[in-house]
Amino acid sequence: MVKIGLEIHIQLKTDAKLFCKCPTDYLDVKPNSNICPICTGQPGAKPMEVNVNALENLMKIGLALNCKIVDNFVIQRKHYFYPDLPSGYQRTSKPIGVEGRLGDVRIREVHIEEDPGRYEPRIGNVDYNRSGIPLIEIVTEPDIKSPEEARSFLEELNSIIDYLVVGRDEPGSSRIDANISLPKGARVEVKNINSFKGVYTALKYELIRQKNLITRGKTIERETRHFDDSQGVTTSLRKKETEEDYRFFPDPDIPAINISKEIIEKGRSKIPELPRAKAERLVSNYKIRTEDAWTLVSEIEMANLFEKMAKKFDPEKIAFWLRGPVKKQLNYRDLTLKKSEMKSENLIDLYKIWIAEEITEKGMEKVLIEMLDKKIKPNEAVKELGLEKIVNRSKIEKIVEKVLEKNEKVIRDYLAGEERALNFLIGQVSKETEGKIDSRVVKKIILDIIGKNRG
Repeated sequence: MVKIGLEIHIQLKTDAKLFCKCPTDYLDVKPNSNICPICTGQPGAKPMEVNVNALENLMKIGLALNCKIVDNFVIQRKHYFYPDLPSGYQRTSKPIGVEGRLGDVRIREVHIEEDPGRYEPRIGNVDYNRSGIPLIEIVTEPDIKSPEEARSFLEELNSIIDYLVVGRDEPGSSRIDANISLPKGARVEVKNINSFKGVYTALKYELIRQKNLITRGKTIERETRHFDDSQGVTTSLRKKETEEDYRFFPDPDIPAINISKEIIEKGRSKIPELPRAKAERLVSNYKIRTEDAWTLVSEIEMANLFEKMAKKFDPEKIAFWLRGPVKKQLNYRDLTLKKSEMKSENLIDLYKIWIAEEITEKGMEKVLIEMLDKKIKPNEAVKELGLEKIVNRSKIEKIVEKVLEKNEKVIRDYLAGEERALNFLIGQVSKETEGKIDSRVVKKIILDIIGKNRG
């Protein structure tokens, strides 16, 4: 049986670093500009007290993952040598949350540490702006049995982080290490995967690589491997370190930290309704399909929009529309609803225009595309595209008759029992009018004309 465990690193959303007051902006500033003697490990520089906001965010995550929160923990020094670690050790806490669970996956521990700097080995430059940013690490038990399960777990975890509003939403703000083993092999760790898609690809590759080694009678050794995102392959980095290699010991500059039961309960009271509970409620209250509910709750803005619309319109149709055309267009652009900057009011207005039968279903999707790409309101898009629906029956009949005159053989096929011929005729009318006529109206008029001529 395949065993997969994950170590997920997520930068926490704070204004200051973990042990100093330096700003946490490291992407839009000059290299080595948001630094101080503390976060660059200068001799004699002592850390400040642990960032309280970071600890609060950390505790929220632990509680959301059903962890037991410990009442006393220490900050340790984890020793290793790399250019992005100026002091020669990384400050990392003992577990703050333990024995949690998300779905069928047990959470071994949740702890906090300081992010290292950024090293560019090709040119030899180091930028310490990132050094000291609060970084949470979530460690799972090896309960995941496939790359698909890993992807589903990470998608739900990502939604939880978004619901809690505790993580940074920037490129590189989360990194995943994946541990994978087969029954006849040692555990292999794949380091620094920068996306959920990357985790899936890396695990798929590793499964094939390790199975091939076993088939050829070779041994799978314990090692650390690097995932090359551009090639979709893993390459060997080094033999896997053991915990003893890091020479952990309590940081003498930081006293033990106590968390009272009152603080834990206060944190628990701030946990919002999370994706799993929200999905169950949407299914129960609005009678929508479970798969639709899970898609909606994957993004809190989408779930909120659904509930807002479900109070005015048919919930099943709204769920189908949001999960289908809306989500499809967002995914095509690699966007979330939030990042698309589309206002919920504009999407509601678009749906109202369609309900009022002012545009066809095909026209509705064209308007949605225009709204996404040009950031305009639905009414403006309808006019710009010339999508006002043709509703005058005599005008529709003339268009239909023109199409029927060109397709006499197709009419004979339909009369001979070929049902698909009717769909072809409807499609030709839609093509002729660029989707400006309701297909249900077209079908009725076609049948009326064919019946009249046949009679």
